[in-house]
Amino acid sequence: MPGGASLRAAEYYAHPRNLFWKILGELIGATPNLPYPARLQKLTGAGLALWDVLQSCEREGSLDGDIDPRSIIPNDFAGFFASHPNIDRVFFNGAMAETSFRRHVLKQLPAATAQSMRFTRLPSTSPANAGYSYDRRLEAWRQIIAASNRAQDSFT
Repeated sequence: MPGGASLRAAEYYAHPRNLFWKILGELIGATPNLPYPARLQKLTGAGLALWDVLQSCEREGSLDGDIDPRSIIPNDFAGFFASHPNIDRVFFNGAMAETSFRRHVLKQLPAATAQSMRFTRLPSTSPANAGYSYDRRLEAWRQIIAASNRAQDSFT
C-alpha cells in the first residue's frame, strides 16, 4: 500500500526519499523531476505496469508492518491478467508486496495463469530498507528492463 506521502499526493512513490523514481529514471528515463503523468507514460512505453498488491487495508502510519492483516483486500489480479494476457513476469518492490501477493492473490489466480508466470522480489526502494545501497538496488532492478526487452522482442 502507498505510504502517507503517496496517498496525499495520489501518486505512487511520492515520498522524496523513496528511490523508486530515481531508479526508474536511470533505467527508463522516468526521473523524479518529470511530471507524474510523464513518468507513468515512460513506464507504459517500456512495457511496464505499476499496481499495488492491495486494493485497501487499515494501518497507522506508513510502515507495511503496521498493516492490520484482517483488513487486507487484494486487487483483482485475475481480472488484470485476463485483460493483459501477455504479462509473464511480476516484480515485487520488497518483501511485504511479495508476501501479500502470495498470501492473498496467488491462490485466487487460475492455475494455468499462476504456473505460466515468473515472480521476482526486488529490494524495496523504501527509505526504510537501509540494508541495501543505492547501487545494489539499481543493479537488482535492472532485471525489469531485461524482462521488458525480452517481452518486446517477442512481439517484433
